[in-house]
Amino acid sequence: MSLAAEAFVSQIAAAEPWPENATLYQPLKEDQILLSDSASSLAVQTFLRMCGLPVLVSCRANAEYMSPSGKVPFIHVGNQVVSELGPIVQFTKAKGHALSDGLDDVQRAEMKAYMELVNNMLLTAELYIQWCDDYTATEISRPRYSNPYSWPLNHVLAYQKQWEIRRKMNAIGWSGKNLEQVYEDVSQCCQALSQRLGTQPYFFNKQPTELDALVFGHLFTILTTQLTSDELAEKVKSYSNLLSFCHRIEQTYFKEHEREGQFGSSRHSKSSLP
Repeated sequence: MSLAAEAFVSQIAAAEPWPENATLYQPLKEDQILLSDSASSLAVQTFLRMCGLPVLVSCRANAEYMSPSGKVPFIHVGNQVVSELGPIVQFTKAKGHALSDGLDDVQRAEMKAYMELVNNMLLTAELYIQWCDDYTATEISRPRYSNPYSWPLNHVLAYQKQWEIRRKMNAIGWSGKNLEQVYEDVSQCCQALSQRLGTQPYFFNKQPTELDALVFGHLFTILTTQLTSDELAEKVKSYSNLLSFCHRIEQTYFKEHEREGQFGSSRHSKSSLP
């Protein structure tokens, strides 16, 4: 498809109202999804709820392979398929739904910088712990990631994923780190987020932005996911305003029965926030 044709299709898609059957795809909640994908999925769900846009959640064993980018989550809206939070934010903005339009240029640049911090530190730390810590990889990551598949495909896919993430860690200079250094990076990231949040309800005062959705997705998932150690969650618990922030968004955007359906039934998850 030419660029002109793609632009035309995008304009047509933008003109269409948000459908009631918009669907978000993620790996299986019960037995497959890992911390990093669960956090990314929750961030997108939270963003869409903040925008007031309904979305159905569909759990598929092959969600990663269905995604146009190979990453989850992705959404199917009309005849459009969009993956990952950044492109989804742009997609909803084209449809007239944006959370950060009220920010000035300086605030918008600051918001993007903090989003990069979360992706570069928290998301990378989650991936490191899942696949570079041998104990976690053996006890949790490989068994869950490969669970939907039969032997020998399950082993092939799990080790292929582990090799892919370890190669990425090597490329960005994280392969030489140990767990304590990773936990310290997480602590520093949380400290920066805590200082920026302060006593405000959201990072930019009274109205949420995509930064709030992203931070909530990662922090809430870290706090409620059972790992081989509680050390990662303990780093987040050190910051009381971040805990209050997570409680506030959970209470505001996720009703009780929805929270139970979304967060409470997975063997991989703890029952609630601390």
